[in-house]
Amino acid sequence: MAEPLKLKAKSASPGIASGPAFLAEEPKAPSAAERPDAAPASRAVGGYGALEKAIDISIGELEHLADGADAESRDIIDFQIEVLRDPSIAEATGARLEEDQNVVFAWVATLDAYIGELEAADEEQMRARAVDILDIKNRVLGALAGTPIADFPPGSVFVGKDMEPSRFLAHDWSKGGGIALFAGSTAGHVALLARAKSVPMVVGTGRFSAADGDPVSVDGNAGAVILQAGSMLIPPLVPAQEPAGDTQTTGGELRTADGVPILLSININDPAEIEALDAATAGVGLMRSEFSVASVADAANEERQLAIYRRVLEQAGDRPVTIRMLDIGGDKPLAGLQDLPALASGLRGIRLLLARPEIARVQARALLRAAVCGRLSVMLPMVTFADEIDRMRDIFREEAEKLGRRALLHRMPPIGMMVEVPSAALMLDAFGAAAFFSFGTNDLTQYLAASARDDIDADAGKAAPAVLRLIAQAVKLTAGKPVSICGDMAGDPSYLPGLLAAGLRHFSVAPARRPAIRSAIIGLNADGTRAAGE
Repeated sequence: MAEPLKLKAKSASPGIASGPAFLAEEPKAPSAAERPDAAPASRAVGGYGALEKAIDISIGELEHLADGADAESRDIIDFQIEVLRDPSIAEATGARLEEDQNVVFAWVATLDAYIGELEAADEEQMRARAVDILDIKNRVLGALAGTPIADFPPGSVFVGKDMEPSRFLAHDWSKGGGIALFAGSTAGHVALLARAKSVPMVVGTGRFSAADGDPVSVDGNAGAVILQAGSMLIPPLVPAQEPAGDTQTTGGELRTADGVPILLSININDPAEIEALDAATAGVGLMRSEFSVASVADAANEERQLAIYRRVLEQAGDRPVTIRMLDIGGDKPLAGLQDLPALASGLRGIRLLLARPEIARVQARALLRAAVCGRLSVMLPMVTFADEIDRMRDIFREEAEKLGRRALLHRMPPIGMMVEVPSAALMLDAFGAAAFFSFGTNDLTQYLAASARDDIDADAGKAAPAVLRLIAQAVKLTAGKPVSICGDMAGDPSYLPGLLAAGLRHFSVAPARRPAIRSAIIGLNADGTRAAGE
């Protein structure tokens, strides 16, 4: 039987504690009622007046938390209230609002700038204050979205990158428990509070893999964390990866009747669907990130997005994962963004992201940080012109530089494009900056057939010959770069002969469609003809 894993850490507060792990960054997928197309009006975010109300709510929560608190705790809370009342914070946020930024992103940008300055400071005491500002940022975001930060179960061991002071103060430590932080600081306010309340705490463990409820022990005397057998330390870097989908993974071998290797991946809309990634699946060919972002507050929450992407990558292991950036706008609204001029003009996909770069920058940072956890590739939605890829790559480079200055682990993933606009498909040889291509046949069919979104199912069969011809022509323009198909046509066995004949060798389908496509592939030759005896 495997021995428990003991991780060396720094002691921040003495004592020993054991209990079930509470993963602070474990994402909770939005329910159907919280999805963008069904978000209640209460989740919508207004202008500066809404921000002022959220700040007042946050101050009230902190003042309530301070009732009966000891002197040290009261000092920390007073500092946070002072920051919330700081007129320079309000002025900086107001200036961003005047630049036509959404109120949530204006608030996030203002506080992130403050946090970045603290994290880059030479003195550890100053760097430790960054989590205090992060605490304020997240509290106001929760008030704006109507989703306050929830407590965690008494007696559990808090596991996360860092811990907010107000979260520590709101928790009942009388039933035991401890704290194990991947990063953190012995000079931070939470460490100070932990020592005052005799809560065992360690920091600097490095990121490790565990599940909610796993038994964890914190040794604040020796500076260590003891995990159950099967847990693992996640290295800060993994070997450089190729664009997702260009190689077959072990255990996922699939060949046509005449022996040509084929990749079969799955599409996922929800992190929970990663469980469908079995040994016979090459990886995730398309994760639609917009289904994990229910509101503008979620789109502005870098840590929440990071947790979602990390969960998928860790579950995928050594298999590739392609995450499509937010494809919002048009028929895919996002609660709290309906008032933006970009949405009113009908922009969607990459054009909306470039028109509202504050949305793209948050997601870019989350993806850059997640890329160290697995074989990540990033796909851009609704690309029409080659310069759109260049502009988005610039955003990724700029955000990578900022992460580097903050000493946050990150890696630049391969960036490819969804081929779903007919004009782009006809000119793929002009998209040299794209690392890979993936055909999105739903929109491609709609635009080729000049159909309304509601009519596309009825028109798909009639438009299929034109779509197949366009794909065959486009594949010849890819210059040997990885190419796949992830739209609905990929999951329909009746289209498989034409898609194989067009030169496609990588198919990404809904998990429920994988068995049927797998069976169909092994009965066909690579040119789309049926194998002898079939």
